[in-house]
Amino acid sequence: MALDRWIALVFVALCVLYGYAAFFTMDHLLPPFMQRNPVWPSTFPKILSICGVIVGLVVLLGIEKQSTEKEPSATDINYRNLGQYHIGQALALLGLMVAYALCLRPLGFIASTILFLSLGATVLGERKFHYLIPIAALATFFVWYLVQEVLGIFLRPWPTFLVN
Repeated sequence: MALDRWIALVFVALCVLYGYAAFFTMDHLLPPFMQRNPVWPSTFPKILSICGVIVGLVVLLGIEKQSTEKEPSATDINYRNLGQYHIGQALALLGLMVAYALCLRPLGFIASTILFLSLGATVLGERKFHYLIPIAALATFFVWYLVQEVLGIFLRPWPTFLVN
């Protein structure tokens, strides 16, 4: 079985688990006044899990394949040549995402987001730091302003040692 089908199988399994949680474990904790609503907090996860299972089954069963050619094209993932792909960059970005999530509270939103955007762009190959840093800072402040002031959701902007 090809690599894309293995990934689709794992994706279908995750969507089934997510769907099980959405259909059977989320709604029993709702207060009685919310149980009469037409849209529950689990409505979007239910739709998302059903769509995920359908898309995963399309890939798993090979329905999306238009041609019957045996030779893989240049755009297909070839598991025999995984060394040619930029797996190091992908793993570095995943590591940066984990570090970003862990640094949000101690460093604050602004510092950790500017660092994440700058380091992520550097991992992907951007070397014009005179553009990179101001754009990352501007995007960070714009998102912080939208979340904090427009939506009214508190987002700790500065590190904890500066606030206390």
